[in-house]
Amino acid sequence: MPVFLLKRFATFLATLAAASVVVFVVLELLPGNAAELILGDTATPESLAALEARLGLDRPPLERYADWVGGLLRGETGSSTSYDTPTAELIAERLQVTLPLALLAMGLTVVLALALGLYAASHHNKLGDVGVMAASQLGIAIPNFWFAILLILLFAVHLQWVSAGGFPGWIDEDSGAFTATSLFEALKALVLPAIALALVQAAILARVTRSAVLEVMREDFVRTARAKGLTRRQALWRHVLRNAMIPVLTVAGLQFANLITGTIVVENVFVLPGVGRLVFQAISNRDLVVVRDVVMLLAGVVVLVNFVVDLLYAWVDPRLRVA
Repeated sequence: MPVFLLKRFATFLATLAAASVVVFVVLELLPGNAAELILGDTATPESLAALEARLGLDRPPLERYADWVGGLLRGETGSSTSYDTPTAELIAERLQVTLPLALLAMGLTVVLALALGLYAASHHNKLGDVGVMAASQLGIAIPNFWFAILLILLFAVHLQWVSAGGFPGWIDEDSGAFTATSLFEALKALVLPAIALALVQAAILARVTRSAVLEVMREDFVRTARAKGLTRRQALWRHVLRNAMIPVLTVAGLQFANLITGTIVVENVFVLPGVGRLVFQAISNRDLVVVRDVVMLLAGVVVLVNFVVDLLYAWVDPRLRVA
């Protein structure tokens, strides 16, 4: 087990290092000057030189890369050219919205997908199976931003149960403290975006769950368990589900990373001050310092999620630890 963990951790670090090189090369070394992009074609040579010195563009690329990576390792980041604030503060503030939104959406995805996938597999080739597969196909075909618009029209415009957008924050404005009321209001603002994100992901994961469960149910050990007197439901929960979790974990891990990195459109639809909206604003403002650090953060999240999924593999399937 220690060797398995060491190998996975080494792969995690190597992938993270390669991602940092790719991000730096794409945003720093490709043709074009970041200072010219920010100031525009009408900028004077003096203003260009001043901004290049401020951004460190007058130094060699390797020195700038080493300074950037070293700052990230020390917890020090550059300052945004638009907000004149360290990017770490901007990202940390926006993660207070994006991370809970992704966790809520992932929770809804797993619950819906496992329930629908197990139901469809246990009713294979019956009306319930056909209905779940048809609904999942519809969920895959419709983009999440369209679901978001439909949810706003139904629950915010017609029923008026929630607001159409915005985020009240986790702190109560009157008392200046975290309260049960502020928690409820914040979660209520995240429910519709989480549903819009979860519906598409749950449709995909439900189909994967159904296929994995059906494949395991055909194995000899399941027939042996049924021959010993276990009911179909008992065999499903005791033996089939855990053995079917490897492909489900793979897709679920990728989906969670996608929920973190792919919230740009949904956050803009619901006007949520999250990381996705921060990236959108940074691109509009040509704030490449923020874009670089956010992209590196999102790449790190994807790599970290894959590392956690590898550890979950070993927990679900002991054969991987022995190998």
